[in-house]
Amino acid sequence: MKTNWGAAFQIAAVYVGTVVGAGFATGREIVEFFSRFGIFGLIGVFMAGYILTYLGAKLMRIAAAIGARSYEEMNVHLFGKFFGRIINIMMLFMLLGVCAVMLSGAGAVFEEQLGLTKSLGIFITIALSLAVMVVGLKGVFAVNTFVVPMMILFSLILFFLSVKLPGFIEQVVFIPYAEDGWKAVIGPFSYTALNLSLAQAVLVPVAAEMKDDNTVKWGGILGGIALTLILLSSHLTLIMLPGFETFEIPMAVVMKQLAAGLYWIFVLIVYGEIFTSVIGNIFGLERQIQKYVKLPSLLVVSLLFLICYFISLIDYGTLLSILYPVFGYISLIFIVLLWMKPVNENK
Repeated sequence: MKTNWGAAFQIAAVYVGTVVGAGFATGREIVEFFSRFGIFGLIGVFMAGYILTYLGAKLMRIAAAIGARSYEEMNVHLFGKFFGRIINIMMLFMLLGVCAVMLSGAGAVFEEQLGLTKSLGIFITIALSLAVMVVGLKGVFAVNTFVVPMMILFSLILFFLSVKLPGFIEQVVFIPYAEDGWKAVIGPFSYTALNLSLAQAVLVPVAAEMKDDNTVKWGGILGGIALTLILLSSHLTLIMLPGFETFEIPMAVVMKQLAAGLYWIFVLIVYGEIFTSVIGNIFGLERQIQKYVKLPSLLVVSLLFLICYFISLIDYGTLLSILYPVFGYISLIFIVLLWMKPVNENK
């Protein structure tokens, strides 16, 4: 069967753009799950990369095979009707929590990088999001075809600059002390479980629309490889930043130190990634809620943003370090079932 490579690259860009949200783009998520564990974090990066590549492709292939139009249908297929509905309700709260983390991340960009207040950053992001929801979403998802290659390019630039720093190899093999060191073992699994279960909201309908198994499979593989590349280069960059755990947006701090001329472009790309993720999450939430409650779309979106706003007032780093691991553990059963489920069961 011939592969439509143009479509495969588009799927890969959507996959990367969906996963590279606030925590990934800022580096905060990579610190929390990998970098703070030193050499064990590096091993975790390779494990996470394999899971993202293999299971990302499998998730989309199953979605295309069963013709799932939404992640809700996918969860019913994986868990059965009763448990599928319970998982979908949990997903609703998880998407809400992640959206709050994204907004908090947008506020952190304004606060830490622009010297403005966090609340102003959050309000601007909400206002822009509401404007886009009124106008339409196509433009936002098109942003990924520009932002994703730029994100990979900047990650590689920072990586090559970090390699030249003194003591690079020593930092790579360093084993720091961590009270919760056991998380280095479960981290790659909870991290990928979280990202794949939430990415369903976008990946399932995209794959089902494409239908062609070979194209969908290669889209997932290329997207997984690109994510592994960003993850690996970001980890090897972050470990060279003294006190990387203390920063809300450590990748921007590295950029300021190593390539100041590109700093503002990088901050804009990070914000663009956060913004597209906020829109994607809110869009997914709004569509799910409309199935249960028939209200005007703008009213639903405004209420969702109001809830997310109050949650996002919590410190970004704190919010991410609490919510993401918890959501990751909840999602572990999802990747286990995804691993076990055959692709062409319904064919």
